[in-house]
Amino acid sequence: MAGVERRTAFVTGASRGIGKSIAVALAGAGFDVAITARTVVAGEQREHSPSVARSDTAPLPGSLSETAALIEKAGTRALVVPADLLDRSSLGAAATTVLERWGHVDVLVHNARYIGAGHMDTFLGAPVSVIENHIQGNFLAPLVLNKYLVPSMVERKRGRIIALTSASGYSDPLHPAGSGGWGISYGSSKAAIHRVAGILAVELAPHGILSFNVDPGYIRTERIAQDMAAFGFEASGEPPEVVGAVIAWLATADEAVEYNGQNIFAQQFCAERDLLPGYTAPKPPPPSSKPDLSGARLQAILPEPN
Repeated sequence: MAGVERRTAFVTGASRGIGKSIAVALAGAGFDVAITARTVVAGEQREHSPSVARSDTAPLPGSLSETAALIEKAGTRALVVPADLLDRSSLGAAATTVLERWGHVDVLVHNARYIGAGHMDTFLGAPVSVIENHIQGNFLAPLVLNKYLVPSMVERKRGRIIALTSASGYSDPLHPAGSGGWGISYGSSKAAIHRVAGILAVELAPHGILSFNVDPGYIRTERIAQDMAAFGFEASGEPPEVVGAVIAWLATADEAVEYNGQNIFAQQFCAERDLLPGYTAPKPPPPSSKPDLSGARLQAILPEPN
């Protein structure tokens, strides 16, 4: 209809997995969607091993081109703006391109995270440079995009900012990194981004802008299937469409204001509100005690000396 302004969204890490599902769900909700990641076409090779102890450049499934085709199939526009979380100039170029082409962004979704060594490395095993990469990719990169895109939201007196968070940012692992737990690089960077939504909710609410954290829980993705079995994680979990449905609701529902600044558990939220027909959230696991780190148990989990 002439004169009706198109709604726009910007989704990071949209080449596969959760980000792809979010982008497609937003397209289904009527948004034109700008998508960013590093992989533009299928088959590109780059390092994605979670540990400094090994290298893995085997192509991962998915690409921005494939996601863009699904967005357009849903009847809205796709805008591919490749960027690297560690390259702030590329983030600025991506955000600037979206503003130049579309004029504004209504919904900004920070889904991408740094893919590389450190995720499954212990504190003693992770070089400081690797920890810095996670802080840049998982915490500072979203802030860089906010700096570019939030001012136009303030001018327009509306907007929604959604960050994908993780239990690793506010709870302790039951096992060391590499044996079913997560590394300090990942947990610390997720803890940092977890604090942003509540602060922005306070500061930006007077400008009509809402901010949320969404914890996806354990989700079945291409990278879980390809990379994570060697580090104690099963190729299982809930479908990524669960997270997409929750994000689409937060992006469109007037009632979302009630959750401003809060952390939303996607699987339970999706099931309670019947956002994905037929989906039933898994029951939470029984409480587990933290690992015994004394005596024989400590000796059992420590690696043999070289």
